[in-house]
Amino acid sequence: MRTIIAFVEHQGSAVKRSGLEVLSAARAVGQVIPVLAGPDALSAAATLEGTPIALTGGFYSPDGLAADLAAIARDKGATAFLTSATSTGRDVAPRVAALLGSTIFTDCIGLKEEGAELLVRRPWLAGKVVATLRSKAPVLCATLRRNTFPPAEQKGGGKVEERPLTAGKTLLQGVEAKAGGKLDVSEAPVVVSGGRGLKEAGHFHLVEELAAAFGNAAVGASRAVVDAGWRPHAEQVGQTGKTVSPQLYVAVGISGAIQHLAGMKTSKVIVAINKDKDAPIFKLADYGIVGDAFEVLPALTAAVKAVKAEG
Repeated sequence: MRTIIAFVEHQGSAVKRSGLEVLSAARAVGQVIPVLAGPDALSAAATLEGTPIALTGGFYSPDGLAADLAAIARDKGATAFLTSATSTGRDVAPRVAALLGSTIFTDCIGLKEEGAELLVRRPWLAGKVVATLRSKAPVLCATLRRNTFPPAEQKGGGKVEERPLTAGKTLLQGVEAKAGGKLDVSEAPVVVSGGRGLKEAGHFHLVEELAAAFGNAAVGASRAVVDAGWRPHAEQVGQTGKTVSPQLYVAVGISGAIQHLAGMKTSKVIVAINKDKDAPIFKLADYGIVGDAFEVLPALTAAVKAVKAEG
């Protein structure tokens, strides 16, 4: 059976959902060695089964961590290295690939076995096609799109191997949490996004109220809205923003330009609200509401609140 090194991110002693998704994807196609790094790596690794490795004794350094991950891949005879397509994963994975003499397949949405080979599936051409790719390098390196794979269970009981974390040229000394504690669009199970159909920034309160009614939703925005200064770039969904794959995606007043669709087309359920019945978004949507967003959103928000109250 192939051996896969999975770099798993954590916060405190808790493994992040993105890390559990990587473990789930990797376990389906091989024997997995989870690797965690930084403060609390030992306690977080102890929540995982198998033989996790904890890199301890320092702060995050992309080049130092990449050197450690590449060394572990060599030591364990790994044929694949996987991590999540988070900001950290995108920072480290190309460095690991370079050190292993490999290339990097980014934002993959599937893994496939073909004989002794491991293949990856990823969107191409702004999501117009899905390519199946193989690597000729000894170690396949890939980042996996978040919210695409189911999270693995945390059974614990694994015997943790501790190694020192290599100090690199750049060290991350600390992180300041963003104000408000809002859910990030790339992590939220529900995303409610608004577009130019809302006409002005002040009308975004309707989107925010619907997101608040769900209770576990994040607010997203189209590029046009962000470019107009209505919403921050952190909320932008699309090819030049963030790629999301929530359980539910609600697109309000968004026509469905290909750049936007590329960032949300793998959402499990897509609901589109637009008064233009010929808007391209309806071709992708599972459910479409042709109507005025200023009438539909308050009614939908009230309905969600009523359902929540009953539950």
